[in-house]
Amino acid sequence: MVYTSKDIYQDQLNELLKSGLYKKEWTITSSQGTNITVADNNEIEKNILNLCANNYLGLSNNEKIRDAAKAALEDRGYGMSSVRFICGTQDIHKELENKLSKFLEKEDSILFASAFDANTALFEAVLTDEDEIFSDKLVHASLIDGMRLCKAKKQIYEHSDMEDLHNKLASSKARIKMIVTDGVFSMDGDLAKLDEIALLAEKHNAFLVVDDCHATGFIGKNGKGTHEYFQIKEKVDIITTTFGKALGGAMGGSISGPKEIIELLRQKARPYLFSNALMPAIVAGTLQALQLVENAHTERKHLNEMSNFWKQGLVNSGFDIKEGSTPIVPIMLYDAKISQKFSKKLFEHGIYAVGFFFPVVPKEQARIRTQISANHTKKQLQNALDVFIQVKKELKV
Repeated sequence: MVYTSKDIYQDQLNELLKSGLYKKEWTITSSQGTNITVADNNEIEKNILNLCANNYLGLSNNEKIRDAAKAALEDRGYGMSSVRFICGTQDIHKELENKLSKFLEKEDSILFASAFDANTALFEAVLTDEDEIFSDKLVHASLIDGMRLCKAKKQIYEHSDMEDLHNKLASSKARIKMIVTDGVFSMDGDLAKLDEIALLAEKHNAFLVVDDCHATGFIGKNGKGTHEYFQIKEKVDIITTTFGKALGGAMGGSISGPKEIIELLRQKARPYLFSNALMPAIVAGTLQALQLVENAHTERKHLNEMSNFWKQGLVNSGFDIKEGSTPIVPIMLYDAKISQKFSKKLFEHGIYAVGFFFPVVPKEQARIRTQISANHTKKQLQNALDVFIQVKKELKV
């Protein structure tokens, strides 16, 4: 039998369906929020509770952010139609970089179209084959892709295993040693041991790079991130983060750190040199989001309270959850097909929470990843818990 390329790809899709690894995208017909309108398989819209958005501070549809974006749209236009070094830099791009640097307490910052772009830009621009990277086993996919692009040697240490990291650092003769970790691990919801990592970085004269996408805005006393939480701001050299989660939820990302590294990125980082500048409306909206974040003490407190309430309720109800101190709460089901059945049942009962399975998480580590927002109420979460318990019984999990 002669196979066409179409047959080959269809076979791959069929195998994903058969193995339970096929990912379906639901269609949302409303703005992002704790309650959203979603179309089901029959295109019938239903209003359901959203438990899987990165909308940690509830700013995705904030009126002040929308107004700032609208004003920029009228005043600065729809798009830049250019990269930054040609004619894509407006004063508000520089203003956002300055505000980010001040907020994250770093010397300088550089903007990217996404945090994925930021993470794929960093390593190739600043490392050579004389250097070596030491990354946590569970770092984000964008960091993995970024590290693959550079010629530096790579070592992976076991997740949060400080002895393993120490041994690998001690054996290295590299010109530059660079430790790379997530601040908050997005699949499990746990914090990196940044205080201990910082000590090892200091001992072995290594750079420390932290992806704080799931921390910026709501982790730490003032929402500055994991370096504030662990009170080690001077010991984290480079922070990569996103505007697509707590900071308004649109898109865009950044790298903040020493001015020499940021300037080198402006000269060499390919996603920066060859991608359009962020649209003005997103820049203006993110500036407004940063201002709101600086005063979001009540929201952060409520977010912590609701996260703890949700976790305790799940544990008391017999669910297996990952330990952590963040609003990311993975409910472990282990089997990919069961996670999809569980998610579908939740949807039928008015809860939107997606199943995660390979390759998003390791094989046999399938789960429902729930994420709490500062806009969730105790009543909403109690209702959701009742549904989770009901589905657990229905599926005999």
